[in-house]
Amino acid sequence: MDNSLQPFAATTPAGYGPAQLRGAYNLTGKATGNPVVAVIDAYDQPNIASNVNTYSTTFGLPTLPTCSGAIKSSSTACFQKLDQKGGTNYPSQNAGWDLETSLDVETVHAMCENCKILLVEAKSASFTDLLTAFDTAIAKGATIISNSYGGNESSGETTYDAHFQHPGLVMTFSSGDSGYGVSYPAASKYVTAVGGTTLNVNGSNGSFSYGSESVWSGAGSGCSAYESKPSFQTDSGCKKRTVVDVSADADPSTGVAVYDTVKFQNKSGWFTVGGTSLAAPLVAAVYAQSTGIKSSTYANSVPYADVSYTKTLHDIVTGANDQSCSSYLCEGAKGYDGPSGLGSPNGISAFGM
Repeated sequence: MDNSLQPFAATTPAGYGPAQLRGAYNLTGKATGNPVVAVIDAYDQPNIASNVNTYSTTFGLPTLPTCSGAIKSSSTACFQKLDQKGGTNYPSQNAGWDLETSLDVETVHAMCENCKILLVEAKSASFTDLLTAFDTAIAKGATIISNSYGGNESSGETTYDAHFQHPGLVMTFSSGDSGYGVSYPAASKYVTAVGGTTLNVNGSNGSFSYGSESVWSGAGSGCSAYESKPSFQTDSGCKKRTVVDVSADADPSTGVAVYDTVKFQNKSGWFTVGGTSLAAPLVAAVYAQSTGIKSSTYANSVPYADVSYTKTLHDIVTGANDQSCSSYLCEGAKGYDGPSGLGSPNGISAFGM
């Protein structure tokens, strides 16, 4: 297992805002109640609370006040930041991860404006520290956990799967930004592996709708070398766990606007960011708006159980993440395929039961 995992994000100069993404994916941007969505990232983002509120003001969203106590006890949307042990002894900074954190938190708020957001900061990008932060998020009451990082598969990865054996909770993981190939933890059969697309949005002047979508060339996908196949996957070209489950916008050329005051590559302020780091929190926020997950059900199985998923998900049938490959594992296809899974959100119906 790679001991220094990488955030999956990439930048270019353009960006969608909340209205475009909500319009394209047929979402209201509001959940029933105020579920706790956790974001797991490494290192400290010292300005994240003010960043998300600048983002909110710019796009006409409600600002997100700091929680006055335990986040799970709050009756309204609020933001809380903790270190990996649940305290306020925040780690050192890292400019790349700071941008990643701004992307993750702002995307969750953009897609679910009344969700409570818990940021748990690992003290480093090591797998051990990130998993400690992950476990803390669950202990603090998060029911949806977004994770935008990963590393190469290894023979020992299944020993970490116990961290993800939480039926009833939603755990999204980015599939990676290096094209065809499988990363972990996205490969775990207990988590929702989120792939990436190139999203084109129709409309203007505040009214937007779905245009078209294709597999993003950078999205990770494939057949796991080590994870057994879950019962809900029935594709025949992979005898083990197939990555991914679902997908969302990830192409940097159709990425999102992100506000970050920490200087990255000699720039601060507004960035345009893509990668499956965008797709994972986006899908997490869609789950948050759904009717919820039964306590005995793994959230990644839910879209497969929706027999009408061709109506509740956008089927991605074009594009590829490996031009030399002609398999459903690496190119868009009717029904299930590796890079986009069952497809991208078309409302919330496929994400709750």
